[in-house]
Amino acid sequence: MALASLLEPDRRWMRLALKEAERAFEEGEVPVGAVVVKDGVIVGRGRNAVERLGDPTAHAEVLAVSAACATLGTKFLDGCTLYVTLEPCPMCAGALVWARLSRLVFGALDEKAGAVETLYRIGQDGRLNHRVEVVSGVEAEAAAGLLRAFFRERRPDADPERAPRTDER
Repeated sequence: MALASLLEPDRRWMRLALKEAERAFEEGEVPVGAVVVKDGVIVGRGRNAVERLGDPTAHAEVLAVSAACATLGTKFLDGCTLYVTLEPCPMCAGALVWARLSRLVFGALDEKAGAVETLYRIGQDGRLNHRVEVVSGVEAEAAAGLLRAFFRERRPDADPERAPRTDER
């Protein structure tokens, strides 16, 4: 079986996370979106709402995890996968560990604040009480393109080749 066909379910769910990111973009938020899936059903959705809510913790991942916990009636997300368009920051990666999420699939790397692969490996740190399986790079170019478009629109004088500052959620 080809790798592309193995990743197809992840790509399908990630496209739904990208839809959440597009909604965040339309709302003037840094375009990061997330969905939590259990047994083939979305149990939580989130998109960045830091500006709208005036809350620095209102990241897509945290909102999606909170929604999933409410839907499932539990604080633990065993058997769930979070699909998020950008590599989680330290706060969000910690939340995934505390929620005992089974699996994380993310799109673009975050060179400034990525905490599951780029700068840290919080989800796989053996010193913590839980580890999260991580898959990276799914629909990465689409996710990165949305971030570049967002920052290009807000910083028209910036160097177009400069990578987006994705730590400004």
